[in-house]
Amino acid sequence: MSDMGKVVVNRSMSLDGFIAGPGGRMDWIVEHLRDNPFPEVEAAAGAMLIGRGTHETARQMSAEDTSYDGGPVFVLTHRPPEEPRPGVTFLSCGLEEAVATARAAAGGKDLEVLGADLASQCLRAGLVDEVLVYVLPVLFGDGVRFSTPELGRVDLEPFATTQSGPITMLRFRVRKES
Repeated sequence: MSDMGKVVVNRSMSLDGFIAGPGGRMDWIVEHLRDNPFPEVEAAAGAMLIGRGTHETARQMSAEDTSYDGGPVFVLTHRPPEEPRPGVTFLSCGLEEAVATARAAAGGKDLEVLGADLASQCLRAGLVDEVLVYVLPVLFGDGVRFSTPELGRVDLEPFATTQSGPITMLRFRVRKES
């Protein structure tokens, strides 16, 4: 298992706890992270697993705003599109199988998990090793929360804090029950 990367929930978040603004808007994230202030995170990524809602929101943004060089992209959904987007693999399997498939495709690098519902499901199932949060200098008051209400308590152990300009990156290990 040492040749497998970590499963990392990767989040950009407003200071008041939203990962998408009102109406699901995520363009504010691109405004802050356009210049990739943390290239080591992208270098560690080997694949991405996202939920259908996050995928659809990203599709509505321009192609230049959603570029991703971290390897293959997988979308876990109960309703794959009839004409999938090039470069995206749609999975309709169970959560554990989807994580295993995407993790194997990461080639020993990290699997990034995006999307509030999908990440909450992965955390609830004990499939996540780390949570990485970019705290961006903006307040919304409304939007998509960091996690779903069904998540419940997850204990985290902070292990790194890095600042680049106005952005603070927080890293946590997920405490696993032995």
